[in-house]
Amino acid sequence: MAKKTNDKEQAFIDAVTSGNTNVTQVDISEKMRKAFLNYSMSVIVARALPDIRDGLKPVQRRIVYGMNELHIYPGSPFKKSARITGEVMGKYHPHGDSSIYEAMVRMAQPFSYRYPLVDGHGNFGNIDGDGAAASRYTEARMSKISSELVRDLDKDTVDFVDNYDGEEKEPVILPARVPNLLINGSTGIAVGMATNIPPHNIGESIDGCLAVLDNPEIDTEGIMQYIKGPDFPTGGYILGMDELRKAYETGQGTITIRSKASIHELPNGNQEIIVSEIPYQVNKTRLIERIAELVKDKVIDGIKDLRDESSLDYGVRIVIELDRDCNAKVILNTLYKYTQLQTSFGINMICLVNGAPKCVSLKQMLEEYLKFQIEIITRRTQYELRKTREREHILHGLIIALENVDEVIAIIKGADDAQDAQAKLMAKYGLDEIQTKEILNIRLQRLTHMEVSKLRQDEQDAIDNIKRCEEILASEELKKNIVRNELLEMKDKYEDPRISEISYERLDIDNEDLIPVEDILITVTNNGYAKRIPVNEYNAQNRGGKGLIGMKTHEDDAINMMVPSSTHDWVLFFSDNGKVYKVKGYEVQEGTRQSKGQPLVNLLNCDKTEKLSGICPISDFDDESKYLLFVTKQGIVKRTNITLFKNIRKTGIIAINLNEGDSLLSVVVTDGKNDIILGASNGKAIRFPESDMRDISRTAIGVRGMKLAEGEELVGVGLVRSDEDKVLVLSEKGFGKKSLASEYRCQNRGGQGVKTLNITEKNGKLAALRVVSDDEDIIATTNKGMIIRTSISGISQTGRNTMGVIVMRLDKNQSLRQIAIVPHEEEVVEDVELPVLETEKALDEAIIQNNESNE
Repeated sequence: MAKKTNDKEQAFIDAVTSGNTNVTQVDISEKMRKAFLNYSMSVIVARALPDIRDGLKPVQRRIVYGMNELHIYPGSPFKKSARITGEVMGKYHPHGDSSIYEAMVRMAQPFSYRYPLVDGHGNFGNIDGDGAAASRYTEARMSKISSELVRDLDKDTVDFVDNYDGEEKEPVILPARVPNLLINGSTGIAVGMATNIPPHNIGESIDGCLAVLDNPEIDTEGIMQYIKGPDFPTGGYILGMDELRKAYETGQGTITIRSKASIHELPNGNQEIIVSEIPYQVNKTRLIERIAELVKDKVIDGIKDLRDESSLDYGVRIVIELDRDCNAKVILNTLYKYTQLQTSFGINMICLVNGAPKCVSLKQMLEEYLKFQIEIITRRTQYELRKTREREHILHGLIIALENVDEVIAIIKGADDAQDAQAKLMAKYGLDEIQTKEILNIRLQRLTHMEVSKLRQDEQDAIDNIKRCEEILASEELKKNIVRNELLEMKDKYEDPRISEISYERLDIDNEDLIPVEDILITVTNNGYAKRIPVNEYNAQNRGGKGLIGMKTHEDDAINMMVPSSTHDWVLFFSDNGKVYKVKGYEVQEGTRQSKGQPLVNLLNCDKTEKLSGICPISDFDDESKYLLFVTKQGIVKRTNITLFKNIRKTGIIAINLNEGDSLLSVVVTDGKNDIILGASNGKAIRFPESDMRDISRTAIGVRGMKLAEGEELVGVGLVRSDEDKVLVLSEKGFGKKSLASEYRCQNRGGQGVKTLNITEKNGKLAALRVVSDDEDIIATTNKGMIIRTSISGISQTGRNTMGVIVMRLDKNQSLRQIAIVPHEEEVVEDVELPVLETEKALDEAIIQNNESNE
């Protein structure tokens, strides 16, 4: 059913259709566009954005000016905030008392403003987010630095305009004797734009102003020699210098603020993290609640207790007590990543320049401020010149009157009235109306001789001051000198140390920072399963123990390789066909002694047919003094500088080219100053200087290291640094011994070597050779995945040409396959499953005695 129109609606329709009306038809979209544009500009200009000259928004400027008009100066008694709010609202800012009071509260907070413009007395809120008390309970006055913003305001330095009702005058801008926009920054959200300017240190800011004043051609890099970066009132570390430089150059950029935290050890052995400074504009209570949530949700493990011990005496103090065995550095990095202990600050330096919003660079901000200060000096000097000329003019008339005092008195006495006396004086001495009025108002006490002399001196001072003012107005350099001197005066008066520290640490907290640095053991099986285990997972056992199961393997699988490394080292994996792959230690899947591990093909982008031949942990690829020594099973050796392996693709690269039928045995990191010792399956070893090999390219084949008979192959390699080094050899059936390196004479590379192990049916062929020391442990593995760890100091030291003693008792179907050398651990755990019998010890001693008699 159609809606009926009433009489008024019908009359309006008739008037429009007939054209006989004052109604004007408009385009509603165009009308809305203009209305919204007007609203936007009102918000931008009259509310949200600061002026580049004094760094204040209108409400802030009116608060400072209102307190100045109320004579609430620094050092004067406080006045109720409600009084100030009412004064500002009633005369200058008709937008409600709440917005005025909120702005004044923020101007009084030392954690919001680097240099507060309001000296507050009472509860003005805190860093925990608690609001200020009502304006009727708090008091305020101008701060010392706020008084510098209105200095010379009465000397015609700025323009004044009518207030909103036309009954008062208010300044368009404040003289601002300090670069307030830079030292206190500004935050505001307008329509379609926002500003976020960080605060800075006043001493550095003034130094930057002076640098631009002295050298107008200075660039951002030069300015940053003086202005190091933002200086937040809450302190912390500032990271991201590249972004900061970009922000200073373009006006936009993002920096990172990190809390200041330290790690302390408690008497009970536990550790705690103490946070003493938090990022700017972060709510401390919410920060602590967020940390508690992460602990509750198991995102962070290892936090035992969380306390807020902040106080007026200590400032911010958040105590995070940790569990005994956790890594404090890792937890701190985790907190940086998941909480506001580290935040981003988006710099967006938009402000009003000549009444219009503009994004400015740091240099433009300094240039506009200096330009404004020169304008202030010019207007102040013009005001002083005008006032001094007026004063000099009056003094000149007074001096004429006093020089002719008797005649002047006679004229005044004979005049009919004041107007008659004024006219006669003007006619007699050529004075004007202003001068004669001053003469008529003169006191009798000023007719003394001393007073005349003083007036003449005052006149001369006025003439000198006029000359000075005229010189200043005629010289831009003199104006700059005045600006320079006044800025130095402000620096001497208000300079203070930086609160925020500039940090050049790496900006991003990635997963690597959240992984503890710990020694690990990387194991790989014949079938290509890899894992990492903390080294201390393997407790030391007495020599001759049966061993612990190190990894569950298939019946046809066995541990092939074990190397010590670190979670944060690069680990190079070398395949038997001469290719190399690179991963971080922590990228290898963590496991336990019994776990199987991850397939190597899932860790490395390698072919399933490739088998692992060597693992080398590398901490620094830029160390030109380090080399990789390659050894093949056919006795070929090669040395290549480690820097050639810095850039390794995910798919790997060629590390060494091999002869047909040959495969890579091992790769060792060396410094190029050692002797190399190679061990072969026939029980022989050769020692030759590393200098016998020259450095060759990454893809080269290499040279002959040891001459081998058909069917024999190399099984071990070691680096000899002195004759006191000890060479450890192990046979397939678990026999082993140590011998001094001095028993192996140096030979020319490519020889057949000398005997290193007396091979018999009882001990089997040579299975492994290493150069070791007594402060290390050996972890030996069999083809069935059995592992034993024992101290090398417990292995007997005998002559080179002997059979050795039992190091590991093996079943008939087992054979020694691989060994790894790790740092020694003091703890000794007896093997309760198969203890070493006294008869077995006696057998070992008999074998040693027999070896010595053979020698």
